[in-house]
Amino acid sequence: MARLLVVGCGYVGASLAERAIGDGDTVFGLRRSEAPLPAGVEAIRADVSSPLAPGSLPEDLDAVVYAVAAKSRDEAVYRAAYVDGLRHVLEALRQAPKPPRRLVFTSSTAVYGQAAGEWIDETSETSPRSFSGRILLEAEALLADAPCEGVALRLGGIYGPGRTSRLRAVAEGRITVRDGAPHYTNRIHRDDAAGAIQCLLAAPSAPAIVLGVDDEPVDEATLADWMAELVGAPAPRRVAPDEATPPRAGSKRCRNDLLRSLGYDFAYPTYREGYASLLGEVVGDAPS
Repeated sequence: MARLLVVGCGYVGASLAERAIGDGDTVFGLRRSEAPLPAGVEAIRADVSSPLAPGSLPEDLDAVVYAVAAKSRDEAVYRAAYVDGLRHVLEALRQAPKPPRRLVFTSSTAVYGQAAGEWIDETSETSPRSFSGRILLEAEALLADAPCEGVALRLGGIYGPGRTSRLRAVAEGRITVRDGAPHYTNRIHRDDAAGAIQCLLAAPSAPAIVLGVDDEPVDEATLADWMAELVGAPAPRRVAPDEATPPRAGSKRCRNDLLRSLGYDFAYPTYREGYASLLGEVVGDAPS
């Protein structure tokens, strides 16, 4: 049994907490809001954008997961959540009599700026095109001075239960796709994001950077066509690039070879298995 602190016990963090409790771990969930935490999680109410009071973190932690989410796409909000927040948690851990063994920070593939369909791995150049990617890189750099082993898990686009907006938009005919060159995206189901974190926490040693994406990057047009077939809707209309539904940032193909080599086995290896599991949320009960 381990003692785990999840900072930002939200969409991914709560899923992780439930899995860890199921394994018999003691889990503490730190969040600012009064929103309920999963059953069995010991709540800590604190705002990490400000320095933490001495003794505010549990003692004898085995591991920490920093999985906060910025509340809006505002540069100051991002900095407070990712850079200031992580710095304050690291400062509190330095003051602990016994630091944890490992800290996993949930970063993002936004740290990569490639946009021509290039294949990406953990050694690829990071040249983010947005402030979000630049801030996440700045936060990752803080791990070099952590009082424990630090791992940055660069997650792709997270989807899963309750996050079906694109699938619903396809079902309702509200998506158009662009003609022309493919625009690649990288995804990971929420449960696999949580599972990847567990894998990194359990590994005897962990790399400093790991990509958290599923097995198959996919062109957005290909994905939209597949979704339409899944929900029984007409294929999205092809239009000129400037008329299409705006694509997600960048166009790159991320590899998960390193995560796979650490022994992680995906519950949803591709978008097909992942979105098929969500069909019931969009069109009623999914087929058995």
